Formats: sequence, structure tokens, C-alpha cells
Amino acid sequence: MDTETLNRFDRIVAILIHLQSGRVVKAQELADRFEVSLRTIYRDIRSLEASGVPVTGEAGVGYSLLDGYRLPPVMFTPEEASSFVAAEKLMQKFSDRSLGASFESAMFKVKSVLRANTKDQIATLETQVWVNNSAKVFNENTPDALSIIMSSIAEKKQVALEYRTGYAEETSHRIIEPVGLFNENNRWYIMAYCHLRQSYRQFRTDRMVGLKRTDQPFTRQHENVEAYRKQTEIPAGETEVVLRVTKEAARYLESGRKYYGFVSEIIRTDHVEMTFKTSSCTEGLARWYLMFGDCAEIVSPESFRETVGELLEKAAANLKKSTEEVYAVL
Repeated sequence: MDTETLNRFDRIVAILIHLQSGRVVKAQELADRFEVSLRTIYRDIRSLEASGVPVTGEAGVGYSLLDGYRLPPVMFTPEEASSFVAAEKLMQKFSDRSLGASFESAMFKVKSVLRANTKDQIATLETQVWVNNSAKVFNENTPDALSIIMSSIAEKKQVALEYRTGYAEETSHRIIEPVGLFNENNRWYIMAYCHLRQSYRQFRTDRMVGLKRTDQPFTRQHENVEAYRKQTEIPAGETEVVLRVTKEAARYLESGRKYYGFVSEIIRTDHVEMTFKTSSCTEGLARWYLMFGDCAEIVSPESFRETVGELLEKAAANLKKSTEEVYAVL
């Protein structure tokens, strides 16, 4: 058997497995995954049909397997099996109680079909892979937050939420329509339409002190989560702030700057010029700037420079006061 024939055989088997993973799979999705033309995919589908596999659908719409048709358990390569170890470690640290238990159950089923030598390899890797997450991901009152939200998204049912903002003592009651989930900076966020605010908002799972499914259906059709994230990542505002940051410091600011209205950057010879737009430069952006102020200059505006100066004066006064108290005790 020549290499071309072998590659086609492997691809057709992989297509069959892929068809089992979803209700309807578009030909373009298959072509993109296997990096072949649509014509090649159409030919492979006809080969599956000719071999007796009950493929339904048509070109331009999508394909699926006849309901109930399944291949016997597949065998995993050592590389594929190794990837499960990393996934399992991540799930242990970043998933909620219910989702973690479901994944653990699924992993037992996966491990049951592995070859003996692959099982030994997995056992060795499990003790050598470690994931650390010191951040509090879920509130103790809502240990199954992800499972509830995922059910809500799948069933298109509203969720009743008790939410605490930051370090506030009181909570607010919200009725939300979850759009999607995303993990950023070791925390889980829910993008949802909030009926209280009449707009799309994001909520942190560790600030959810109460979460309950409802039987009320969604009131609107939502786009995917990425569409709403793009709308909220850059806050609207009128004040433009320009900073000149050293290249070394700029490397560490990429993940956090978007929360403070980052718009664009220009890379110069010895620094990076960053532009922000914010509705208020008196708190968030100014306090964030102080974390790396020794590595950055304020280009404009003067009002932002004054705001930072006021914060520095307050910090200096607090430092002086605490120092005097220490010497008074001594």
C-alpha cells in the first residue's frame, strides 16, 4: 500500500470518527481540519457510503450519521492518551465540582480501552504533571456554577443569580441569559444578557453567591460569546491617554491593559507608545499605571498626570504616617 493510499485510508477513518462527534458536520469543516479540498471530502464521503456506512446529508448543507449508528470503541495513540493527562489536571483545578466529577467518570471509560503499555505510560505521567491555581475560582455557595451555566446555554433557559460586585457587602439579584463561558487570568467568566441592566454583562464565578436554574426560556437570540467580548473589551470614553513604556515592561502588560481601555500601540526604537481611551482617568487607569510607573512616561493628557500625582501624594502621606507610628512605638 503506497503512502497516498494509506493517508487517504487514515483520513476516511478520521472523517468517520469526526461524524460521530456532532449532529451535522459541514464539508468545509472537514476540509479545513484535514487540509484538503472540498472535492476530496465529497469523494471520501462517497467512499464511506459505498462501504455501507449510513451517511445522510448533502453537499453544501452538511453530513451526519444515521441516528444510532456507532463504531465500536476506538484505540488511542500514546500521544492522544498523553493529552488526556494534561486535560485531567486542568479540569481538577479549573472545573467545578459537578463538571469535574463528570470528567473523572469519562476518563475512567477512556482508560478502560487503552492498551496495557499505554496505561502504564499514563500512570507515569499522572504523577509527573502538576497544575497550580492559587486563585479562588468558585464561591463555596455555588460549587456547581459551570454545570448550571452550561445547562442553561444548552437548554436556552434563564438563570436566577445572586451576585456580589468586588468587596461589596450586599448582593444584587439578577435574571440572566447566559451566552457563553470564557477563562481568563485563571478565572471563569460568564457572558450573559442581564435583565436588570438591560444589556450584556460579564460575571465572575467566584462572585456568584447564589445560582438557580429557572424554567423561563431565553427572550432573545444571542450571538456567540466572542462577539460580545469584543464589544466589552474596549470601554467607551472621551479621554485619550498616551503612555510611553519601556519594551521590557510592555511585555508584561499585554494581558491586563485591555481592561483599562487599551486602543493601540506603536513600537518605537527603545519604547512602546500605548494609547488608551477611558471614560474616567481618576481611578482605574491611574492606579494601574502606578504599578509600572517607574518604567513608563505619561505623554498626555496633563489631567492624567495630575491625577497620578495626587495618588502619589496620598501614598507618600500614608507612608510617612505609618513610619512615624512605627518610630513612636520604638
